Amino acid sequence: MIPVLTAEQSRLSDSLTAAPTETLVERAGRAVALAAGRLGAGYGTRTAVLAGPGDNGADGYAAAEVLARRGLWVDVYPFLEPRSAAAARAGARAAAAGAKFRSWGDFRSADTVVDALFGGGFRGEAPDLSFWRAGGGRRLAADVPSGLDASTGVAAPGALPAEATVTFGGLRAGHLLGDGPGLCGKVEVADIGLAAVEPEFWLCEEGDAPLPMRERTAHKWSAGSVLVVGGSHGLDGAATLTARAALRAGAGAVMIACPPAVEEKVRAPEIMTRAVGPGPCLGEGSLPEVLEIAARFDVLVLGPGLGLDPATAGLAAGLLREWEGPLLADADGLNVLDGPGLLERHAPTVITPHAGEFQRLTGTAANFRSAAALAERTGAVVLLKGAPTFVMGESRWAVAEGGPELATIGTGDILSGMIAAFWAAGQDAETAARSAAFWHARAAADLAQTQTPTADSLADHLPKTTRRPT
Repeated sequence: MIPVLTAEQSRLSDSLTAAPTETLVERAGRAVALAAGRLGAGYGTRTAVLAGPGDNGADGYAAAEVLARRGLWVDVYPFLEPRSAAAARAGARAAAAGAKFRSWGDFRSADTVVDALFGGGFRGEAPDLSFWRAGGGRRLAADVPSGLDASTGVAAPGALPAEATVTFGGLRAGHLLGDGPGLCGKVEVADIGLAAVEPEFWLCEEGDAPLPMRERTAHKWSAGSVLVVGGSHGLDGAATLTARAALRAGAGAVMIACPPAVEEKVRAPEIMTRAVGPGPCLGEGSLPEVLEIAARFDVLVLGPGLGLDPATAGLAAGLLREWEGPLLADADGLNVLDGPGLLERHAPTVITPHAGEFQRLTGTAANFRSAAALAERTGAVVLLKGAPTFVMGESRWAVAEGGPELATIGTGDILSGMIAAFWAAGQDAETAARSAAFWHARAAADLAQTQTPTADSLADHLPKTTRRPT
């Protein structure tokens, strides 16, 4: 897991670090220089270093020194005079090493451009960087691209995109939020010995997304059983996609409880079905029968294709109140609620809204802080789908795997099935949500290498990426 810090937390980390500032600057400069080398800065090439007046500029000067001592042609463009002793010392060392200092605006084309203007300390408006946006050269940002807010990911007009970014001690929230991913390119975290602080959240890595174990003596009911409650006229496929995903993610037994007309359309012989009620959707009158069916299952998934008929609200509310086992509420299982109060259950609960569903449910903006607040209020694990996806429970996590290949109808149903399968197999609710989000995105990215992913093809692809260890 990688800590993700706001600009304020990053400054706190700096202030708590025991190593002298000069030592930190040298380490940061070396990391920036090495990253520039990986972008192609080498003998016979020209590197431009844009250096700001603060600590980020000091890192740029230190990188210029390392590159110049290696025999590279280095042009340094100071933007204002250094305002810290560290920046002044680093600038003097770069000049002594042979870096060529030029006035701001006396720009020359370069093969590699190091952006060390502001880093996480950016405020207000970016200077005119049109020459570097339009000109050639591969761009590397030190800490944060100029013009990007390190805490929010909001970019000012004229921000300078980078092909790669090297940052220190942990990611910044702005690397993952808003405009950040599009401006930062590939982000590398360099360890320069900064003090650890409590981060805003953690970035999930593969080691943080375990796959559940299956015992050698497992049978279909001990491997995890899932009941999907949903389906209605015109939305019959959603429940089937969720059920298929649960099986392909390792569940041993899966059933769909749905209206009779939906049951007739389920064309998956491995999925059990149970027709409930006479109507085109599941209403409050179906509650006793659904509760009776659910008694045999480990996890209940409420919502895929449930529909927005007023009758379904009674069923959803009844299940949230009366079902005493683990419950995942998704899609219409949330849309029919008039607020988050019913999510305050005694049993474990996971909800998986996208931004629109979250806003309708809570009346607040959909962001990681709001998701964390909802999790704290209700006790539920809140998985807020997006880029990145946030999983908020006892801990705060971001899952940044995957990309636009998931922007197709039905992929959320696949995610619900995966969470349910992992949860039913014995993982706790938060781990199941985090692991499923990670492997769901990884599977989609893998599938996108050979075809345009759809929900059904993604379900079929899951066994290739979620094989369970034995």
